[in-house]
Amino acid sequence: MRWWGGAGLRALWWGLLGLTLASGCAAARPSRPGDLCSIFQERPDWYEDARNSYRRWGVPVPLQLAVISHESGFDSDARPPRHWYLGFIPGPRPSTAYGYGQVVDGTWDWYRGSTGESFADRDDFGDVTDFLGWYGTVGQRRHGIRKDDPYSFYLSYLLGHAGYDRERRRKGPADRAARDVASQTDRYASQYQSCRVRLDEEIDVTWWPF
Repeated sequence: MRWWGGAGLRALWWGLLGLTLASGCAAARPSRPGDLCSIFQERPDWYEDARNSYRRWGVPVPLQLAVISHESGFDSDARPPRHWYLGFIPGPRPSTAYGYGQVVDGTWDWYRGSTGESFADRDDFGDVTDFLGWYGTVGQRRHGIRKDDPYSFYLSYLLGHAGYDRERRRKGPADRAARDVASQTDRYASQYQSCRVRLDEEIDVTWWPF
């Protein structure tokens, strides 16, 4: 019974508060992840983020969304599954990939250092869309990858800029994944054409009501 004294109650209160804040900070996944218009209708702030990234860097909105969909399924806290020993002892994860874009520590630090976005987080949708735009710009400068070429963009995303020239001609999992992202980008782009004007109007009216 002594646990329920002052110290115990305070610990319980802080624990419940932490759980509430954590659940509030984690963005819910879209109810229809295959429908760009539905995603941005549910999350107009995401559309504003993706559009801002496009205007800054030039990587199309449908491609940004396709990469995030493929990498994390719109899970802000996504990580690679860890290895388990004997079925119940947790082991290390295969990489430091994390967040909407499954970006590893070193690449994220490179992005933050290059852009001055020191407080950017991999579990923030807007920060990840900006990262994708920056990554596409680096790919264009280093390898001549067009920012509207989803296949080459995603191949460089998986292989890394250092490995892109060396590995890009090999057929394998990276090639198949890049084709999947290219197909998803095409589907999203077709959907985007049907709702772009409405999405733009809703965002602009929200911020410029007069």
